[in-house]
Amino acid sequence: MEDQNFQFKTNINCSSCVATVTPFLNDAEGICHWEVDTTNKNKVLTVKPEGISQQEVIEAVLKAGFKIEPLNS
Repeated sequence: MEDQNFQFKTNINCSSCVATVTPFLNDAEGICHWEVDTTNKNKVLTVKPEGISQQEVIEAVLKAGFKIEPLNS
């Protein structure tokens, strides 16, 4: 299951929001790659984990001041 990405519904809705959250996600241990689809109505954050847990991603985004919840596909 290493190829499985985490997906979250957020309120990261513009490039300056992405810039705000970037250092929090970049500093988090265990993220291979991440991106936010600001064109999606759910502002979907996709994280390719390398050892990080879903809860740790949530905590990093909350620390940055944004709302986040797991996206149930």
